[in-house]
Amino acid sequence: MRQIFFDTETTGLNPESGDRVVDIGCVEMVNRQLTGRHLHFYLNPERDMPEEAFRVHGLSSEFLADKPKFADVVDELLEFMRGAELVIHNAAFDVGFINAELKRCGRAPLHECVASVRDTLLMARDMFPGKANSLDALCRRLEVDNSNRGLHGAVKDAELLAEVYIRLTRGQDSLVIDDSAASTPGQGGAMEIAAIDFSAFALPVIAATAEELALHDKVLAELDKASGGKRIWQVDAPAAEAVPAA
Repeated sequence: MRQIFFDTETTGLNPESGDRVVDIGCVEMVNRQLTGRHLHFYLNPERDMPEEAFRVHGLSSEFLADKPKFADVVDELLEFMRGAELVIHNAAFDVGFINAELKRCGRAPLHECVASVRDTLLMARDMFPGKANSLDALCRRLEVDNSNRGLHGAVKDAELLAEVYIRLTRGQDSLVIDDSAASTPGQGGAMEIAAIDFSAFALPVIAATAEELALHDKVLAELDKASGGKRIWQVDAPAAEAVPAA
């Protein structure tokens, strides 16, 4: 399976009001292994750079003035992404901007070039409801090192997203390609799993204290009263001997 981890930086938040893409980063993964192939463009947005956007990514109008325009790189970009699954954090934002750029060039929208789009923000919201799910927050939660991220950058963010995705999908713990892990001819790539003798582990048994047993009996009595004596379980065994609180 070929996947492209994709990120953009822009001049603002709304392509419909004239904001443009200024940075594109693509990182390739095949069968859950990074291939080392990536694609990166800084782009001339053909407009000024608002101060708010500059504070996010640090790309000034002066720096971007001699960079190619989107129309100059569109063919190379589409060819790199063709037929792959795009993995994007907050896909609606990046896809919206790329589609606006494609429309300016008279090109078809992105979904006609790629196989599908997977949104890791939606994945994270399903897995961690009610929690912060920005890329930085996921890096902290999933123990992905983003200490050298600094300002936002499309390639760096795409690389971090690849590591986050692997940990979100729990397929493996590392993206390092290790030749020694390749299948040995004649062995069919089988993995040996060491047996664990659980009898060697002694699990502590902590008995309830007298106070805890009293509270438990009180809750049972209240349930019995509330159900009109129709509580569906009874305690037939003698109560466990209470252990004095430490």
